[in-house]
Amino acid sequence: MSEKINVLIKKCIKGEQKAQMDLYDLYCEAMYYVACRYLIDEEEAKDAMQEGFLKAFLKLNIYKDKVSFGAWLKKIIINQCIDVLKKKKLETVSIENQFLEIVDEDTSWEFNYEISKENIVNTINKLPEKYKLVLKLYLIEGYNHSEISEITKLPIKTSRTHLRRGKMLLRELLKEQNYEAKY
Repeated sequence: MSEKINVLIKKCIKGEQKAQMDLYDLYCEAMYYVACRYLIDEEEAKDAMQEGFLKAFLKLNIYKDKVSFGAWLKKIIINQCIDVLKKKKLETVSIENQFLEIVDEDTSWEFNYEISKENIVNTINKLPEKYKLVLKLYLIEGYNHSEISEITKLPIKTSRTHLRRGKMLLRELLKEQNYEAKY
């Protein structure tokens, strides 16, 4: 962790508001973009980001520098966004007792050169909430199924199934937009 951030964190723990503003200024833009990936409404994203920062400032005394401060803060912001989605009655259905097929997660996700990351993210945003959330956490944020399960409170099997079904729907939507996957 950079010494500057370490000093700011110590000052924030002591309640120094200038240090809080400095820390906020360092991370607010990046955390806003994280929130926007989960909450399409910009005002909701701003509110979730603000609430996430408030929670982080209240929990700074338990922050351990085993992970970077940015990664720790990002997890708080994502959890805050998930809370907002849950309040909107995000419905996730446990499929513990349903038949699950084993899938190869190493499927190629290379598309033709004309497709942009922005187009993929916009297409993901058209998916049902339960798939959209898992896809973003897995494909964009890089979380594994254990971490997704911890964040969303979904069983790991459900996370895997939502990812697989979400990928299938995403692939179909991209095909409809004339983007062909290379296999």
